[in-house]
Amino acid sequence: MNFKVNNTLLEAIVLSVISKNDIYGYKITQEIQGVIDVSDSTLYPVLRRLKNYGFLNSYSSDSHGKIRCYYRITEKGKIQLASYKDEWLEYTAKIDTILDKAVLTSLIPQAT
Repeated sequence: MNFKVNNTLLEAIVLSVISKNDIYGYKITQEIQGVIDVSDSTLYPVLRRLKNYGFLNSYSSDSHGKIRCYYRITEKGKIQLASYKDEWLEYTAKIDTILDKAVLTSLIPQAT
């Protein structure tokens, strides 16, 4: 089943991946693609937006002869990630309640 991932959720996912350690863009895409379908063309605007918000910093580093742009989460980004996580837990709890009610309703025989 495929659910659409909106920009806010994608921002939360990207911040979460980067919060584990500094990482470059292509590697972020690979990690996220293990869970959801996302392309580089979708990811890089998100990275730029998060950087503009002050949630990320970037720096260049030589990695095996290649200069790569690495991303690091800022303190402001950590606070935002915590907020996204709180919102996600609240949102999924509400959805779970609706889905659980639908399952329970389908199990209860209807009066005829």
